Amino acid sequence: MTDAETVALRYGRGELAVRLDDSWRATVVRKPPMPVLDAPRAAVAEALAQAGLAARAARARSACIAICDITRPVPNGALLPALLRALLDAGLGADAITVLVATGLHRPNEGAELRELVGDPRVLDTVRVVNHFARDDAAHVHVGDTSRGNRVRLDRRFVDADLRIVTGLVEPHFMAGWSGGRKVVAPGLAHADTIATFHSARYMDDPNAAAGVLDGNPLHADQLEIVDMIGGALAVNTVIDEARRLCFVNCGEVVESHLEAVAFARRQCEVAVPRRFSTVVASGAGHPLDSTYYQTVKGMVAALDILEPGGRLIVASACSEGLGSPEFADAQRRLIDLGPTAFRDSLLAKRRAAIDEWQSQMLLKPLRAGEVLLRTDGLSADERALAGVACVASVEEAVAENVAATGDAHVAFVPEGPYVAPFCAA
Repeated sequence: MTDAETVALRYGRGELAVRLDDSWRATVVRKPPMPVLDAPRAAVAEALAQAGLAARAARARSACIAICDITRPVPNGALLPALLRALLDAGLGADAITVLVATGLHRPNEGAELRELVGDPRVLDTVRVVNHFARDDAAHVHVGDTSRGNRVRLDRRFVDADLRIVTGLVEPHFMAGWSGGRKVVAPGLAHADTIATFHSARYMDDPNAAAGVLDGNPLHADQLEIVDMIGGALAVNTVIDEARRLCFVNCGEVVESHLEAVAFARRQCEVAVPRRFSTVVASGAGHPLDSTYYQTVKGMVAALDILEPGGRLIVASACSEGLGSPEFADAQRRLIDLGPTAFRDSLLAKRRAAIDEWQSQMLLKPLRAGEVLLRTDGLSADERALAGVACVASVEEAVAENVAATGDAHVAFVPEGPYVAPFCAA
């Protein structure tokens, strides 16, 4: 419960304040206070030293550092300078080091956005920073096939490097269980065909392809096989608090170190609540995640475990870049034209997904769970027509209407959206 007059939801580069009615019994679901690292760059340098990075780099002739794209608020300003200093001090030349943006099938990050992403301008002045392009056939090499039959092609710049390093943020992920680590390799650096198989309906429809789940998760299982195919990699894993401050960093073999980071993040991000709610208000997580409606689906799925069946879920997301890719818009159009059942059946009939239609498939989960409403300033009228959910002008009015209709004054607020994994402990 909260005695506050407002709840601030992450929204774009700022916040959206929701004024609470005196009659509501509001529960704000957020991470507990987390231990913040006072000297982030020193903590990163210590993690690299403990992992023996200098000795590994001294034996290498080339290094490739894979970083997440702009959709993830990874503290690269603390990570990359320390990583580059360790590699350069070990004798690797700047021309032998590549920073590779693991875009998956997202658009490239360039110009001012790239400068924001790397977090320190000296990085761009020192080494090559380039984007992964999943549809560039010549840029990928076949490394093997997974036991589920996925033909795996990865960016050859990463595969061919003597020293392979991935960096990332460990947070709940609504498909892969947890982000970061092995996920930066695939789908982050995978060919479009590999990603389309990896995100096909037979993977997405598995009940274990869900936030917080690793055991039995088909995406995670494929990711582990892919890491083995390339002979492993080092990972620098981070966990941040609600204010985006660094709270945890480690470095080590990608699978083992990622699991250690997951153990830390699980204690912070999985938040128990004592009941389900007829009204849930969630955020799209703010910038950079809520820039598109495509990414906003994550905020919808993340809150489902605390939504009473048939309840109302209201998600606030800036969607400053609109709906998302043209392929996602096409998938949304098919979802609306066919209806949820026929759309899902059409996906299950295919071995490989069309690009970005997997997000429309994930949208089916909240649509089945209850009523979904969107509060946004970023979608045009045509884009709103493709959202598949109703748009509202006011969070407060949408809450008040549902409280009056259900007679249930209990309202849950999830200000950080999918960076928190709330669950009902009742």
